Amino acid sequence: MPLRNLAIALLVTVSVTAARAAPQWLSLPPTPTLPEAAQSGLAPVNGVRIWYAVFGRGEPVILLHGGLANANYWGHQVRALQRRYQVIVMESRGHGRSSRNQEPYGYDLMASDVVGLLDHLKIRKAAIVGWSDGAIIGLDIAMKHPERVTAIISQNGNAYIEGLSAEWGPWQAYWREPTAEHREACRASLTDEAIRFQYQHGAPAELLSPDGSTLDSVYMHRPEAQEIQLDLILSYRTNVALYPEFQAYFRQHRPPLLAVWGKNDAFFIPPGAEAYKRDLPDAEIHFLDAGHFALETHHAEIAGLIRDFLGRQKI
Repeated sequence: MPLRNLAIALLVTVSVTAARAAPQWLSLPPTPTLPEAAQSGLAPVNGVRIWYAVFGRGEPVILLHGGLANANYWGHQVRALQRRYQVIVMESRGHGRSSRNQEPYGYDLMASDVVGLLDHLKIRKAAIVGWSDGAIIGLDIAMKHPERVTAIISQNGNAYIEGLSAEWGPWQAYWREPTAEHREACRASLTDEAIRFQYQHGAPAELLSPDGSTLDSVYMHRPEAQEIQLDLILSYRTNVALYPEFQAYFRQHRPPLLAVWGKNDAFFIPPGAEAYKRDLPDAEIHFLDAGHFALETHHAEIAGLIRDFLGRQKI
């Protein structure tokens, strides 16, 4: 059975079991899969094959997932945006349906993969919508190729030190001393229980489907999936080191920026969103009563904010 079909089968089985144990979930709509794409496939980029899909027509908008997620996280947003824009989704190397190689994993390489995919699709510039560390990948692209980015939308994607909560302690210890012991301590953030916590913390329980965290757990049980994520946890220190450069880019290039934040995020706290206005006084900041995975519970509000914001940009 192909991996994606196996993942979906396991997702259905586990979701049904969970629903029987928690009847309130029975009334929740399932997290949507992506609609039928105009174009999709595996693009050869930087020695790996990157899975992507393209929807709709108009000015390009690329959606970058983060964390343990995959392109299905964007199901609602694709449906909301494809009527007006050419929407591109992709899965980072080693995530979802994309392949991997033996190079050390790092965010600079994943940013290069995005640029390579846009080149493959013959797209010269696009608005970037990034969630979590997908926003950091987008900022890396914008900083290195400002002429290729028409606007930036950050959904719980931090670029300021004051946006990091106390929950980063084990990761920061690994950054300071990348020992085997500290690496193992970070593995606790990759368990099924930790993944459920990330989805559930700060989210309205009556709006949260179990589908998203279940599918992420299925993918995390693949061979070497945890090692990939542990490599990325170590690489995340390079993102924090780049915060001053991102901020200098904001001041120099003044990109249109929208920050939409789940204000109950356990990891990226509201001061990180508010700090954007320090370097971009015209940045638009919105807080929602949601957690880190705000799209799981507030997709309609976020889609409305993105459509309104992009509609006012000259792109």
